[in-house]
Amino acid sequence: MSAIRVYADDNPAAPLLDTQNRSEITRALNNAGVRFEQWKTDYALSPGDSQEKVIAAYQTDIDRLIAEQGYQTVDVVSLNSDHPQKDELRKKFLDEHRHGEDEVRFFVAGSGLFSLHIGDKVYEVLCEQGDLISVPANTPHWFDMGPNPYFIAIRLFNNPDGWVAHFTGSDIASRFPRLEN
Repeated sequence: MSAIRVYADDNPAAPLLDTQNRSEITRALNNAGVRFEQWKTDYALSPGDSQEKVIAAYQTDIDRLIAEQGYQTVDVVSLNSDHPQKDELRKKFLDEHRHGEDEVRFFVAGSGLFSLHIGDKVYEVLCEQGDLISVPANTPHWFDMGPNPYFIAIRLFNNPDGWVAHFTGSDIASRFPRLEN
């Protein structure tokens, strides 16, 4: 089940908010300027399915977002615990970074943990199947897929080069909880 924990950025031991209530999650994120929606996931897809199959299943929703926001590039990240590079890929996303554009993810299957550093708070969002999150451009954040990843996420970009990270050099991500699945 989707969840959010909000912390003061200097106190990862005591959440200010800890809930699985979808309307509270949406409200907290919207108040922080983060788009969070629940989409239907009517297709049986599994990590390892082709990018073409995943995109085709959700083409109507993808087209709607492209028309609304002008996204130029769409791809799919699909990982499970058997992936030979799972440890390197996990490490790649665990350090705080930002992008010059919104980072949009729609979880078609599985789950992942987005942590957003907004102002003096950290918003830790467990995204599950059906969740769409759009991290605003230049928002410091990190992502954890856990030691045994299982997810498919459709990613949309305004940048034709796709995922381009600018690491902040901060160690804040190392002080907050990890996704242990």
